[in-house]
Amino acid sequence: MLGGHSTGPERFGTPILAVSEVSGLICGLLDDARLHQIWVRGEVTNYRDHTSGHRYFSLTEGNGRSSALINCAMWRSYASELAFEPKNGMDVLAWGSVEVYEPQGRYQFIVREMHPAGLGERHLMVERWKQELDAEGLFDPGRRRALPTFPQRIGVVTSRTGAALADILSVISRRYPAEVVLSPTAVQGGGAHIEIAEAIRRIDGLVDVIVVGRGGGSFEDLFPFNHPDVVRAVAACRTPVISAVGHEVDTALCDFAADLRAPTPSAAAERAVPERREVLRELAGCGERMEALLLHRLAASQNEVEDLRGRMHPRRLARRINERMQRLAEHEELLRRAAVTRVQRERSALAEIRASLAGHNPLAVLDRGYCIVESGGKIARSVGDLEPGERVALKMKDGRASAVVEEITYDRDI
Repeated sequence: MLGGHSTGPERFGTPILAVSEVSGLICGLLDDARLHQIWVRGEVTNYRDHTSGHRYFSLTEGNGRSSALINCAMWRSYASELAFEPKNGMDVLAWGSVEVYEPQGRYQFIVREMHPAGLGERHLMVERWKQELDAEGLFDPGRRRALPTFPQRIGVVTSRTGAALADILSVISRRYPAEVVLSPTAVQGGGAHIEIAEAIRRIDGLVDVIVVGRGGGSFEDLFPFNHPDVVRAVAACRTPVISAVGHEVDTALCDFAADLRAPTPSAAAERAVPERREVLRELAGCGERMEALLLHRLAASQNEVEDLRGRMHPRRLARRINERMQRLAEHEELLRRAAVTRVQRERSALAEIRASLAGHNPLAVLDRGYCIVESGGKIARSVGDLEPGERVALKMKDGRASAVVEEITYDRDI
């Protein structure tokens, strides 16, 4: 300390940071979503193809517009997928993220995908179309339909002079006797997407399955099959569609809208029709199974006939009739015995009922010399029911008589 004043950083009231702390702050500042997964257009400079397979270069504004420059690195795993060889001065479109290389304290743009500028813009266009068409539901897997098992007519939408048509005809003629109907169209170049879409609509409904595609080519060659017009035409088809654009590694947007995607036109033809030999083999197997089933049924029927024939033999039939007659006679005898027993039982019960009724018959006492006195149409049960001078009726066992009550005497002893 000189003159009472601090000569170190403490006099500024700020902390002292380590180099790693500064690098960490830079990383934090660069951890911004606006610097990740972005497209950058620029001119390639300082290009180096390292023996490790990594690519190192810079991107500048180009055309003398400014001196802005950003260092770039493209790791081997991404560089191996490049469809072109970058060169200094080339205008490119690169996709990636800005990251910091802390050991050297510098930031760089890590490139994961790169295209020549014009072609790159088309890639962006395809990505935008893909999002729009997917939002329309045209890529929904639930829309896909099964192909017919035994088609009779195969529609083909491709160039009349291309190798794809020859491959399809060759495969179908070898595999299965189906008719091929061509709906010709241009498959590349300006306006090709209009012709392809029209060719699809023209053949829709006239065949059992449609193959849409062409042979291999560059991204630019296959570009018409990415166009929304073609994708919507495929999605609107009433007929199941097989998309066969390019070779195994190629993909077009119409692949996602089709009912089935085939890696090549030849593969599409194989998927469209069954193998004749396999069909014949399956038919032969069905014939063998049907023959075995028929023979089994015939054997079972023959056994049944023999059994019936044995049952219908005159001696066996007579014996069975005698057995049935004997059983019938036994049942008849049992029924007769049961009937006699029941009649006797019913007669005894009826006699008991008669005796009971006779014992309770009020008229039975008339046979023993008694009579019944009726007063006013009612039976007089007591002398209290009668009055002197009253005319009463006397009912006896063999008739009726009338009398007049002269005197009433109560018997006190009863």
